[in-house]
Amino acid sequence: MSDRTVSKPVLGIESSCDETGVAVYAPGRGLLAHRLYSQIRLHADYGGVVPELASRDHVRKLLPLVRETVAAAGLGLRELGGVAYTAGPGLVGALLVGAACARALAWALDVPAIGVHHMEGHLLAPLLEPDPPAPPFVALLVSGGHSMLVHVAGIGQYRLLGDTLDDAAGEAFDKTAKLMGLPYPGGPTLARLAEQGRAGAYRFARPMTDRPGLDFSFSGLKTQVLLAWRDSDGGEQTRADIARAFEEAIVDTLTIKCRRALEATGARNLVIAGGVGANRRLRAQLAEAGAREGFRACFPRLEFCTDNGAMIALAGALRLAAGQHQDAAIRVFPRWELASLPAVAA
Repeated sequence: MSDRTVSKPVLGIESSCDETGVAVYAPGRGLLAHRLYSQIRLHADYGGVVPELASRDHVRKLLPLVRETVAAAGLGLRELGGVAYTAGPGLVGALLVGAACARALAWALDVPAIGVHHMEGHLLAPLLEPDPPAPPFVALLVSGGHSMLVHVAGIGQYRLLGDTLDDAAGEAFDKTAKLMGLPYPGGPTLARLAEQGRAGAYRFARPMTDRPGLDFSFSGLKTQVLLAWRDSDGGEQTRADIARAFEEAIVDTLTIKCRRALEATGARNLVIAGGVGANRRLRAQLAEAGAREGFRACFPRLEFCTDNGAMIALAGALRLAAGQHQDAAIRVFPRWELASLPAVAA
């Protein structure tokens, strides 16, 4: 395999959890095609993701999705210049499916391959949009497994400003929905229910906003909801009222911490990415705060907030174009520090 930098289209594969995502991104041309298969129906009966079932479903769906996506891009496999895949963090079995497929394709096509950090993919997803933000900026990464604030001086130049001490925001959404008896997937269901809630019917604490710092903690908020629901009449309007109060507490907390991070770093661009980045209240509140306070809030389109192959193809293309790739060994990292990534030269 040559050490040449990659300017041809790059195939991206995402399989870190319960969604199989494939995309083709071409430097200078942008996103050529992307496809996504969600396992929501598969896991619904269990109320959460079953790792073994997730891995087996990736095995069934990944290769047909690769063929479909490459064809949709108007390409043949031999026209690809590289392959990018999610190497972590995530479920180890699911990661191995994507990594093995990517490595095999790269070996067969004699092109470079690179393992991408899942959260770097989310962090860079807004770069798929018109008029993307340029570093330096602050990134709020909020998903089912992560709630973190990161200062981005450049691609691969990441400094962790704040992290979750317990439940991530998306995890808190899902667990709160489950304790109130809402169907899977709980987070989006709770957010839709919150739209029917009455303002001021309940109010919950904004965790860790009464002290300095940029870390998050949502486990206590979840307990407050549990107690409020246990002592309520259990009616549908009450459920909606509690859902609204919970969502408001999460969104207010995230907004306060984002404003603190911008002030601490002096950055005027804020990137919001990850599954919770699709939340309507969060998007509206941060956009309004930005218009009022003079910073720009940048969101990926909704389809690129959740796990997807497009963000992996983009992140991989940027690193491959800089000459970065790895040997043919199949390596995945269920846990992987974002700050450990090498920088990409400007």
